[in-house]
Amino acid sequence: MQLLPLFVGIDLAWSRRNPSGGAILEGNRLVAWRADLQGDDEIVDFVGSRLADGSAAVVAVDAPLAVPNLTGARRCDRELSAAWGRYRAGAHPANRSRLAATGDVRGETLAARLAAVYGFVQAAPVQAAAGARLLCEVYPHPAHVSLFGLAERLRYKAKLGWDYPARWAAFAAYQRHLAALAQADPPLLGAEELTQVAVTGLRGRSLKAMEDALDALTCAYVAAYAWRHGPAGQWVYGDVATGHIIVPRVAPRG
Repeated sequence: MQLLPLFVGIDLAWSRRNPSGGAILEGNRLVAWRADLQGDDEIVDFVGSRLADGSAAVVAVDAPLAVPNLTGARRCDRELSAAWGRYRAGAHPANRSRLAATGDVRGETLAARLAAVYGFVQAAPVQAAAGARLLCEVYPHPAHVSLFGLAERLRYKAKLGWDYPARWAAFAAYQRHLAALAQADPPLLGAEELTQVAVTGLRGRSLKAMEDALDALTCAYVAAYAWRHGPAGQWVYGDVATGHIIVPRVAPRG
């Protein structure tokens, strides 16, 4: 029996003090998710929990996987912000001074661990191949704009001036858009346990856990979309050596 490819999304906390989200699609169906992944070991184990010998997989991570620059922003951050800034979906500037204050860049360490343990290699763009195990960096905000046809980013994050009622409404819209991907190509199946949760009334850590889970699901779907549509279905900013970000290429951004 041919194994279905796995698409794993990791919403990686930049600090190890905070939990990370994870989601796994087997083919197009959500089969596992977490909003409480802690250390790197737990994340690596989560990625491997559904891997089988010879199975193809793509891991898409929302966090910098390569940060060669000491200060400023990476080329991919600047390119993505130039393309998506008008949608309020630009990238945060990543540099070693900011991210390696405790000794390492967490995304780089995770990428090295996934390479050593499971044979994942960074790829930009992602291209389907039998048995391939690929790793890429993604960013949910421009992915949402492209996948959902939005005029600007969804405002569900905890930001100054974004009160709970506004955030709850944005979360509900986020869930509706993800649910609608059941009719997309590829379809997103089996996600009801995340898309049908009532978010109104959630606060603090409970709401942040929902955010991490939904963002991880977005990352997993971007991996599936890239695999399904190949290089023509991806915008690639930067490159593997200097840092890259992949955004699904669904429709013109005009």
